[in-house]
Amino acid sequence: MRRPRPIRRVIDGRPDDSGRKISRRQTLLMTVAISGANLAGGSVVLFLALYAVPTPKVDNQGAVYAANFIAFGVFMVVAIAIGIVWGHRRLDPMRQWLCEDRPPDEDEQRLTLRAPRRVLLVNASLWTLAIAVFFAVNAPFSMALAVVVAIIVWLGGLTTSAISYLLTERILRPVVARALSHRAPRKPVTLGIVTRSLSAWALGTGIPLFGLALVAIASLAGRDVSETQLAVTVLALGGLAVGVGLLVTWQAARSVADPVLSVRRALNEVQEGDFDTEVPVFDGSELGLLQAGFNRMAAGLREREQMRDLFGRQVGTDVAQAAMERGTDMGGETAEVAVLFTDIVGSTSLAGERPPHEVVEMLNEFFAVVVEVVEDHGGWINKFEGDAALAVFGAPIPQDEFADHALQAARELAKRIDGDDLELEAGIGVSAGTALAGNVGAEQRFEYTVIGDPVNEAARLTELAKEEEGHLLASSTIVEMAGEKEARCWEIGDTAELRGRSEPTRLARPRDVAPVESPARG
Repeated sequence: MRRPRPIRRVIDGRPDDSGRKISRRQTLLMTVAISGANLAGGSVVLFLALYAVPTPKVDNQGAVYAANFIAFGVFMVVAIAIGIVWGHRRLDPMRQWLCEDRPPDEDEQRLTLRAPRRVLLVNASLWTLAIAVFFAVNAPFSMALAVVVAIIVWLGGLTTSAISYLLTERILRPVVARALSHRAPRKPVTLGIVTRSLSAWALGTGIPLFGLALVAIASLAGRDVSETQLAVTVLALGGLAVGVGLLVTWQAARSVADPVLSVRRALNEVQEGDFDTEVPVFDGSELGLLQAGFNRMAAGLREREQMRDLFGRQVGTDVAQAAMERGTDMGGETAEVAVLFTDIVGSTSLAGERPPHEVVEMLNEFFAVVVEVVEDHGGWINKFEGDAALAVFGAPIPQDEFADHALQAARELAKRIDGDDLELEAGIGVSAGTALAGNVGAEQRFEYTVIGDPVNEAARLTELAKEEEGHLLASSTIVEMAGEKEARCWEIGDTAELRGRSEPTRLARPRDVAPVESPARG
């Protein structure tokens, strides 16, 4: 995670700062911003009036300078003082919810998002008054002078208003982020990208060009503009364009780039698998809508991932993957599969003798072993039926050695049940053959399962296995389908009539031979 730059640490503070602390910090920074914006506007006025824009000659030049400098000094002091007090009062609704450390209501949020515009209007009102004051001061000396000075003051007011807006927007970013963390905007409520870009152009390019236009107007009006004065004017306005233009354009660009970069960094985190990432929404324009839209997208991805995880836990990862790839139309198709069925011995008496929560804990502990063993050997749990579980090998993902995997899983499961102190015994039956695999149910609710003789045979073998010493029986059919190595681990013996089957089943029992090797581990 990138460390914020010092100036950003000063402005943004820490994410866990209290609302009161944020309010105090932003109040101090706003005081500096309003003062700085007015000083910048005053500097533009002095620069244009003294060096850049030719002013009409008047008889009493000393009196003109004296009157304008006095008016300028008084105005700057008054403008900064009133701007700070008035600007802070316009921000009082924002401070109220912030100091109370509570979410803003809808009106308070709207006022917070529009705070930069409210500060802009304060400065614009003061400088509009300044235009009238300076026009009145210079009108008795010369109407032409009064018009030129009024235009220069107007340009200073534009500078002050634009800078105050951009600075206020940046300073209040932590406050806006906190306001929008509770309720994202549905439509832009502040100046957008186009307006910010035009404001930057007006300050960086428009004002200097307008100054040059004033020089041209003065020359066309009959005033002599010397080559030296023209050169000074061009250099002065060029310097203004480079200095102020660079600063304002950079700030306007950052106000656009920062939200976009925050979304880009968050997208990288999502691509790396972190679906918990969120972007702080700190902009009330269309950029804020972009940030909020990303958060909604990330929330949807989180929900989808949770659903996929739950879906995988419900039906098995293989079935979940197949369902996402094929959709709801997964068949019924015939497939060669192996089936492992396990059923707990004495579950009825267990439920009557133990409290329900103990029974559930014992079942969960038992089934955790079943799931682990089955998945280690490439199978998946098709369903849990009370105290029984049905595992399938070979569908929906075909397997070349499904019979070997099922038999290996059955042998390992029998060893685990006998040696893991599970407090439970279970019969295990294994069979293989042709079955129907696909979705069964209604259009609104269905499940993927396998239906056929191997399932019935495995279930009936489980009933017989409960009476066997090792609690494990397989059909000779699956042993014959297995490879030579696995077949040697089984001994084919007598036949049995299984309930619900027309033909007898030849039984196979495991031999005590080499340890079970899991396909997933070796």
